[in-house]
Amino acid sequence: MDAAPSRGFVPPPVTRLEDTGLSSLWLQDLALKILYFQGYLTGYDIAEALALPFTGLVDSLMETLKREKLVEIKASRTGLGAGVYEYGITDAGLHRAREALARSQYAGQAPVPLEVYNNAMRQQSRSRMSVTPPVMRKALSSLVLSEKTFHRIGPAVNSGASIFLYGPPGNGKTTIARAIGDMILSEAIYIPYALYVDGQVVTLYDSVNHQLAPEAETSSRGTGSLRASNRRDPRWVRIRRPFIMVGGELTLANLDLIFDDVNKFYQAPVQVKANGGILLVDDFGRQQVRPRDLLNRWIVPLENRIDYLTLHTGRKIEVPFDVLVVFSTNLPPSELVDEAFLRRLRHKIHIGDPSYGEYREIFRRVAQTKGVAYSDQGLAYLLQEWYIKRGRKLRASHPRDICDQILDIARYRGIEPTMTRELLDRAAEAYFVDL
Repeated sequence: MDAAPSRGFVPPPVTRLEDTGLSSLWLQDLALKILYFQGYLTGYDIAEALALPFTGLVDSLMETLKREKLVEIKASRTGLGAGVYEYGITDAGLHRAREALARSQYAGQAPVPLEVYNNAMRQQSRSRMSVTPPVMRKALSSLVLSEKTFHRIGPAVNSGASIFLYGPPGNGKTTIARAIGDMILSEAIYIPYALYVDGQVVTLYDSVNHQLAPEAETSSRGTGSLRASNRRDPRWVRIRRPFIMVGGELTLANLDLIFDDVNKFYQAPVQVKANGGILLVDDFGRQQVRPRDLLNRWIVPLENRIDYLTLHTGRKIEVPFDVLVVFSTNLPPSELVDEAFLRRLRHKIHIGDPSYGEYREIFRRVAQTKGVAYSDQGLAYLLQEWYIKRGRKLRASHPRDICDQILDIARYRGIEPTMTRELLDRAAEAYFVDL
């Protein structure tokens, strides 16, 4: 499904240097660094690399560099206008480029001033959710949930606040979080490739965690798109509202600006990359940092919807915290934090083991999807022999895994995948481990 257009904000077109919020000298240095790394480039290529329009902006930038003998025209490719001139960096330009690289080796798209980004994110803030039971039924139709659990998820999503999912492993907490994301994140937003803060660059767009909306993918291809269109600022990229998942690798350092000592520019932390969307903290409590410390770090952002980040100079900057944070854990809440901390997490939802009826429905759906011939008699045998007699608890993930085992065994033996006693026993023996 294509992402719906973002409401309330489209980056205004850039036609003059003043529209960028950046100084001419800073942009000159950025253009020289791009030439330093990439060699000979046409004016249109440089405009593409800077994510700025050539006419009226990059053309005057290159004319200034040429007049100061920092670049020179090496050739002219086929076509009309100054945009097809091929530029090369001079010895004087190399010297200035090295001075600029000593300060920062960032040589990408021109950044957007922090205050412009903050204003844009406020305009694109997630509106208050208005999820209703019919919408929930459709979004969670692939899941088998008890009515009690189902009706607790809806109000939690509508709140737009933090959600704490807890319960035994294998019962779909992560799947539920992803379903929530699919339900509320269909809209597209604009984010800049990078931010400009006091002469420093913070990279924001992340091709791993951000999914391009179709229009952004089309408009970002080829030099012609930047030359032909000045409908919006090309320093911004159109993405689906993000869904970012972090797990045991999360540390407190990941929640602040990450400074690269070698390249001398910053990377935005995960919660800033997740702005306007969802941040799922999976396996909460298994991080290398104590749960209490993580929650302490998020107390102010969760309550005030504002986060404070620190530059390596010590200066603190303010950014919006427009993130639905979902914590998911297999550990008992009492082992993670005390009651006072749990109170700060708005909605606590227990995702428990399925009932026998729910387990049957899950198994039936999974078997049908995977091409395993379903049998009520086979399921009754499985439950009696491998659950009831052994005191084993039901898990929502077991049907999927057992069906996969049946498929593996049937494929090896060259027989049809069915729920016979023999195949069920072989599958269960290979899958279950008595702890």
